[in-house]
Amino acid sequence: MATPSIERKPEWLKIKLANGDSYKELKNMMRTKTLHTVCEEAKCPNIHECWANRTATFMILGDICTRACRFCAVKTGLPTELDLQEPERVAEAAEQMGLRHVVVTSVARDDLKDGGASIFAATIRALRARLPLSGVEVLIPDFQGDEEALRTVLEAKPNILNHNVETVERLSDKVRAKAKYGRSLELLERSKRIAPDIPTKSSIMLGVGETWDEILRTMDDLRAINCDIMTIGQYLQPSPQHLPVTTYYTPEQFAELKAEGMKRGFSHVESGPLVRSSYHAHDQVKSAQQS
Repeated sequence: MATPSIERKPEWLKIKLANGDSYKELKNMMRTKTLHTVCEEAKCPNIHECWANRTATFMILGDICTRACRFCAVKTGLPTELDLQEPERVAEAAEQMGLRHVVVTSVARDDLKDGGASIFAATIRALRARLPLSGVEVLIPDFQGDEEALRTVLEAKPNILNHNVETVERLSDKVRAKAKYGRSLELLERSKRIAPDIPTKSSIMLGVGETWDEILRTMDDLRAINCDIMTIGQYLQPSPQHLPVTTYYTPEQFAELKAEGMKRGFSHVESGPLVRSSYHAHDQVKSAQQS
């Protein structure tokens, strides 16, 4: 079902740039408050659209990751940053932006005993205090399988618990560093057991060598543990040092995958060439609440 690999990006991957007042204001705010966003660090193709619409995904716990996944543009190394005031600055920025739905993610912090779970929880609580009517979604690392760290995050009651499997099972060890496909499924399953009322969400990227049947099998794996929301997007190589793109999928194929996901019972499937985990996140939480 996949299209042949091609050297140039197809037309549907062209990005519309926006550098209006909202984009510039948000960029300045992030610098002033010494905050990081995954929008910038991971070179998200939707940054101009989202920032122009005054939405962003905050990245806490610094901008240096302890893992070196072969698809990710975030810097890798030994982190030195642990800012206990960061949760309050994130909440203050979100309040100034007037966000209705806030997404918070982080680098992997395998150097910390709880993987940074306590900072996630503090950030959720700070956002609740300043924006009681806004939704809060967290995109968490696997915390190396630590159930207590997961409980710490869930006890702060995010509206959505997001953890990405990233790719199909066969390619997981090749694409991801230290993370395990089975461990990711276990985390999502545990989340449902600990906090069944909090919707779970996961994402895969296409174009790293998976087959169509493997994509469908990944959907089945996620539904088997009652994952509510799935996002599917096209992998884009951030640098020559990262994994090459093997396949560019067409918009029609992404539409077919959306239909396949909805047929399997997801409350929401966001599927498209430029879709990333937090793209249209506000719409996703509404779908999950209505299901």
